Amino acid sequence: MSSPSSDSSPLVALSNNLADAVEEVGRFVVAVRGRSRFAVSGIHWQPGVIVTSDRAIKRENEIAVTLPDGSTASCTLAGRDSSTDLAVLKLPNSQLPVPEIGDTSSLRVGNIVLAVGRSSEGGTIASTGSVSAIGGPWRNWCGGAIDQFVRLDLTLYPGLDGSALADASGRIAGINISGPRHMTLTIPTATANKVIEQLLEKGRIKRGYLGLGMQSVLLPIALKQALNLSRDGGVIVVSIEAGGPGDRAGILLGDILLALDGIPVSDTGDVLAVLAGSGAGQPIGVQLIRGGNLLELSLTVGDRPGSDD
Repeated sequence: MSSPSSDSSPLVALSNNLADAVEEVGRFVVAVRGRSRFAVSGIHWQPGVIVTSDRAIKRENEIAVTLPDGSTASCTLAGRDSSTDLAVLKLPNSQLPVPEIGDTSSLRVGNIVLAVGRSSEGGTIASTGSVSAIGGPWRNWCGGAIDQFVRLDLTLYPGLDGSALADASGRIAGINISGPRHMTLTIPTATANKVIEQLLEKGRIKRGYLGLGMQSVLLPIALKQALNLSRDGGVIVVSIEAGGPGDRAGILLGDILLALDGIPVSDTGDVLAVLAGSGAGQPIGVQLIRGGNLLELSLTVGDRPGSDD
């Protein structure tokens, strides 16, 4: 009978395979210091391009990275998207190799995965876990459109925000970020590639906005009956940006929006989904309730100013 420490043990083989995968992926990850107190990880996604967590970038100049060989280099910010928590940096004269980019479509619940990053001291850091949940396309807490929901049973230790999600073969399937209630989530490579392309081309991602603060509301049964409505709720306007698209369209505090561009809305996620398909400057119809009456207005979608906050 073989001893547990035998080189032929399946556990030893698995352990060595995972260590090999960490070593392989570590060739492509850097530490990013976008603010003074601590670093996060970033991935050398394509020649001269590093992808990291947007929340870690608290300044837009003097961004330094620690490379796999322990040396440091200066980066410039190419663009950032707070809704997907991704930022893209340009690394001049990069000699780093480019990883094999996979995707999350082949992942299954229960698969062993790795978070691979780099510490501020320059060493490779990693965390091992498994895929705990997989779902379809979704919108995160910031309204970002994510191609696939991937939740990990894996701890993001300090420095692992922005790290690479690697499968047991060492292919990069996404970028790890911290979610609400200490969840570890992954931005799939399909989403990252789209964001990276737009940020490199334009420096920001244009998204429509209404200039309205909204929250979900249930409709009283009597009001539903009076207006012959089948839906249960909408979104009530709780704040209006002066001079914003909603203000210019004549929307008032207390209005309950039922549909935008003919699409029913019952929460802010529905509103964001409509805006994702509506370009700035595009007029859309708004169905709403005001003072117990149904109204129809036309609203011209605005271009969110600033950096997509």
